[in-house]
Amino acid sequence: MVLPATVNVLGDVRQFVKNAAAQAGLDRNSTYNLQLALDEIVTNVILYGYEASGLTGNIVLKSDITEKSLVITLEDTGMAFDPRTREMPDEDDLSKDLEDRPIGGLGIYLAINGVDEFNYERAGNRNINTFTVYQSRRQQQTGGG
Repeated sequence: MVLPATVNVLGDVRQFVKNAAAQAGLDRNSTYNLQLALDEIVTNVILYGYEASGLTGNIVLKSDITEKSLVITLEDTGMAFDPRTREMPDEDDLSKDLEDRPIGGLGIYLAINGVDEFNYERAGNRNINTFTVYQSRRQQQTGGG
């Protein structure tokens, strides 16, 4: 799926993830976490990789379903940004009251920790973010083994 890199497409991204998760047989919780992960990273790509940099372009979403996993790939040509390099909250930060927590990083933390595997790669002028949910999460719903 190819979409313009504007915040107006976030609903389309959520629907894409929901459809792929349903085809893969993900349970509701895994689907929600995957949607949250994509929503967070896509929003950052649009706001910081394109808009704040004065760029325009597209985002590309791909899904790959196997017996063992659902993999969703997000590609863009915005500014290079590896979400894993962003300072994220630690256990101490997460245990503090909301008003006492430092601002920033929580969305990326939730995105990366909400899937079984997250990867980032810069290939030429493209950012490639890969989100993987493994079969074991799907088995919880289906009872497969």
